[in-house]
Amino acid sequence: MDTIELLFSKDLRFHFLGICGTAMGAVASMLKELGYEVGGSDENVYPPLSTFLTQQGISIKEGYKAQNLPQDRAGTVVVVGNVIKRGNPELEAVLEKKYLFLSLPEVLKFFFLQGKQNIVVSGTHGKTTTSSLLAWIFESASLNPSFLIGGLPKNFTSGCRYTRGDYWILEGDEYDTAYFDKRSKFLHYLPQTVIINNIEYDHADIFANLGEILLAFKRLILLIPRNGHLIIPEDDPNIVELAKSSLAPVYTVGFGKEAEFRITDVLYDQRGSRFRMLGEEFFLPMPGEYNVRNAAMCLVAAKLYGIKLEQISQGFASFQGVKRRLEVLGEACGIKVLDDFGHHPTAIYKTIQAVRQRYPSRRLWAVFEPRSNTTRRAVFQQELPQALAGADGVVISEVANKEGLSPSERLKPEQIAQELGKKGIPSFFCASPQEILQKLLDVLRAGDIVVFFSNGSFHGIPYRLVEILNNKKDHFDQSHGTK
Repeated sequence: MDTIELLFSKDLRFHFLGICGTAMGAVASMLKELGYEVGGSDENVYPPLSTFLTQQGISIKEGYKAQNLPQDRAGTVVVVGNVIKRGNPELEAVLEKKYLFLSLPEVLKFFFLQGKQNIVVSGTHGKTTTSSLLAWIFESASLNPSFLIGGLPKNFTSGCRYTRGDYWILEGDEYDTAYFDKRSKFLHYLPQTVIINNIEYDHADIFANLGEILLAFKRLILLIPRNGHLIIPEDDPNIVELAKSSLAPVYTVGFGKEAEFRITDVLYDQRGSRFRMLGEEFFLPMPGEYNVRNAAMCLVAAKLYGIKLEQISQGFASFQGVKRRLEVLGEACGIKVLDDFGHHPTAIYKTIQAVRQRYPSRRLWAVFEPRSNTTRRAVFQQELPQALAGADGVVISEVANKEGLSPSERLKPEQIAQELGKKGIPSFFCASPQEILQKLLDVLRAGDIVVFFSNGSFHGIPYRLVEILNNKKDHFDQSHGTK
């Protein structure tokens, strides 16, 4: 059986290396639904994903060992997760015994995306929210979309779903595909329509400079067929220049007069945002100019696929947001605690702006963990103080996994706190989770808002703070005055 016959044989079996990753597990389940035999291995096997996979009839091996691989090499495709590196004993056996292996994006391309209307949402910021909102608009319009989103949209039960419908909505990540394929993931997604929200420098472990990132996006644009669509912001000169290479129609969106689809009459309040476009007013239950722009991108895409403005409006108004995107974790003692995935300076700055717009009279504390591969480095040493300066107070943690970086390339969080302090903004560097909690309990008072920024769990500090405030409510009310 040659490779082509193998790839489309119903006798095929799949073995996932890193099956308990969120996207890996979701795609494994989708393949099982198509009737394939599916199994895999992982070193971190725990509920709820392990329970979900087992219930689907997918066998999971704990730990990576050569003997985990199916004996019949000729009928097996090994799916190698993005986190799998050389030296992994199971991967080494795959290479030595010449198993056929694919990346996860390749599996999507070969088994799910061919012949479909694939809408790829890309950009440095806003991909998860925009793709979640667009998926919900399509769902609200009864178009039953499939989707792959790198977060958890609250309108759905998971970030990935496979249907037999015509539409796929994909969060298009520019990060690399696998250890053996350093191309951006989104280059595998057979795009019919591409949304580019913005492009800035990020992923310092993958891209040496902004030029390399722009090249990846240019390659994405060159994959759009002539009967497809490219939707871009009108005020980003880099993207406007890239769009000149598109053979598909280009649609510009924004607040400026040059935008083909112009956003006007924007209003913010504690319920969310209102704006006008195409002669209609829309309400979005989310704060911030960047979310209005994200919604406008969705509006244009949905209109291109024949969804009526009334249906789009209903989708906007009923959108519940995405977990860890300005998610309210709780409120106690008059202190509201929010959790946000923001880690790039621009995302942090715009999120702080959005909180200001929604709660203009409340004191705002920003708590930041340098955790991403870019913010752990000194790449944004100058930009981060500017991004955080919109807060009334700042707490910054130690660099995550700092041992993996030399002192010369590592971000200096103490210096960021010092620079903000010179501007009159109370700012503190705290080396441990315990120090962060204690500092917050010392400085917070009724009426404050705390926003945690991290692309990780932040050691569970946000949830722990809510728990402490709830348990110490009476004491806290007596010892802290209101603003």
